[in-house]
Amino acid sequence: MRVLVHGSELAAATAAAALSSVGHTVTWLPHADQPWSALRQADWLIREPRLLDQLEAGLSGTGLRLAGDAEDALTSPQEVVWLALSPEQRSELDTLFAALKGAGDRPRLLVNHSTFPVGETERLEGRLGQGSHAVALSDMIEEGRAWDTFTRPSRWLLGCDDAGAEAQVRELLRAFNRRREVIQCMPRRAAELTKLAINGMLATRISYMNEVAGLADSLGVDVEFVRQGMGSDPRIGYEYLYPGCGFGGPNFSRDLVRLADVQSASGRHSALLDQVLDINEHKKETLFRKLWSHFNGRLEGRCVAIWGAAFKPGTARIDHAPVLTLLRALWAQGVRVRLHDPAALPALREEVGDHPLLELMDADPLEACRGADALMLVTEWKAYWNPDWRELASRLTERLVLDGRNIYDPQWVAAQGLHYRGIGRRADP
Repeated sequence: MRVLVHGSELAAATAAAALSSVGHTVTWLPHADQPWSALRQADWLIREPRLLDQLEAGLSGTGLRLAGDAEDALTSPQEVVWLALSPEQRSELDTLFAALKGAGDRPRLLVNHSTFPVGETERLEGRLGQGSHAVALSDMIEEGRAWDTFTRPSRWLLGCDDAGAEAQVRELLRAFNRRREVIQCMPRRAAELTKLAINGMLATRISYMNEVAGLADSLGVDVEFVRQGMGSDPRIGYEYLYPGCGFGGPNFSRDLVRLADVQSASGRHSALLDQVLDINEHKKETLFRKLWSHFNGRLEGRCVAIWGAAFKPGTARIDHAPVLTLLRALWAQGVRVRLHDPAALPALREEVGDHPLLELMDADPLEACRGADALMLVTEWKAYWNPDWRELASRLTERLVLDGRNIYDPQWVAAQGLHYRGIGRRADP
């Protein structure tokens, strides 16, 4: 098929690369705010496994072409228009639709792969010509493994109200639906709401587990026993039951806000969702509060090492990341920070600038700990899972480890002569 992909989001780059790799003729029109010249230098794209290589392979062949503007993108007729834009770019589609109209009033399939308000796919269809259809295809791409989640999906959530449009989508994605049936079809509004509801449920599970961890802390209970007991119940399961120091990310956080907006627009206030969002923001300061408690509030002039800035392993992004809240709390108390992250330092530098209380380290994680009073583990990169504990203990002045992701064994850490404080877990030498 001849496909026009529009957008500069991770979803757009992945769709352009994947669809062109299986024989479709793809024209990619990045958003004007992020042209290809900027995208190819973006850390989040460079760090995404295989994706940049696949894009460059497509561009060097005949399957993928870059377009400079909407008119250029439509110099040849397109059967499918694939939208992968951010919610803020929804109002900027006039130019594209004007170009579509100017290119001829022929039937087209519009695939809405953006997280727009519920009902937007129907409105987009209303802007197309006679005989054209719009479908909602929920963005299920995971940062850090975008190529794999697109080309070997566990599911596609398709919102479609026309049998012919469904057949066309199935043909478009046939190469990625070979091992088993992964396309779940439902009405368009249902698909749009389901995507938001899924992330709302996941966030609720995380926030509930964080509340349980706080209770376990106050009762002197190791929350890991509680997590295992809860997860073994088949009605609950283990997924998203790991307590931590808060979640972030552009899509997850954005979807929760979008779900709250949907609730508000419908006239239904969600006290539960408000509480989930509040709990998450509160948890982003958890490690700071543990540091404050350990040193009885005497923090000015201390130095803390932080491992991890990205909102999750495998990405260079820091959108809504817990580290941003944590840094503001530490700096307000005059705490110096030495921070290591294998991918997200450029994004952090762009966000906070050259702060006098911040030193960024991109070589050895242990070097960030030299002379620090405590270590805070914020992002669970694999490189942090098994440090040289003897060397770590020798570099931390006060021998305090604050584990924001509960990746370490408290008793093992304590046996190395370190004080361990996790989320609902603790141990002392």
